[in-house]
Amino acid sequence: MKKILILSLTAGLTLAACATNPNDPNRNAKEKAALGATIGALAGAVIGYQGDHSGGALTGALIGGAAGGALGAGAGSYMDRQQTEFNNQLANERRSNQVEVERLQNKNLKITMNSEVSFATDSAKLIPAFLGTLNKVADILKRYPRTTIRIMGYTDSRGSIAYNQQLSEERAQSVKWYLSDHGVNPERITTEGRGELQPRASNDTAAGRQLNRRVEMLIIPDRNM
Repeated sequence: MKKILILSLTAGLTLAACATNPNDPNRNAKEKAALGATIGALAGAVIGYQGDHSGGALTGALIGGAAGGALGAGAGSYMDRQQTEFNNQLANERRSNQVEVERLQNKNLKITMNSEVSFATDSAKLIPAFLGTLNKVADILKRYPRTTIRIMGYTDSRGSIAYNQQLSEERAQSVKWYLSDHGVNPERITTEGRGELQPRASNDTAAGRQLNRRVEMLIIPDRNM
């Protein structure tokens, strides 16, 4: 039994080491698969050993490893593919610093939209020139329905707290309405206004205030994936 556990753990660590190439676009999915395989193999070995003290442990480890690897890769691979599409479709916007696409450690994707190019000044009305970008976002979200979307609006610190809070809420809601009007199920989307909370930079400079005026979109894989 000890040999089986050591073998399973060693294999999982080897897979994880092979998946840590920082330039690999599927790195996240491979790491999740390696972790899932290790956990599955250990669980399978224990179950197999309890039922059969001879070859059952090895059989359980192999079956558990395969199942665990598939489960571990599922959500990671799904989000990897989605991130690749966002990166490709929004390449021009990313180069001009209008949009940022970021992968978080918990598998979530975060898309940050610069308010300077997405909204009129002191308004929740979307700028017509930005609608093409939102069309791209909507098209990708429709192709990946096994996610929920949390949209959060932010402002700088100029103006009253109450005004900034309301503006941030209205901007987040405007993005939701646009995505919903273009085919994204509104039941997948929640909105939140955070006003001048959680600034990205100092509000003492114009450059800092510009960074703080933004809308962020968190794309979260379903828990049962």
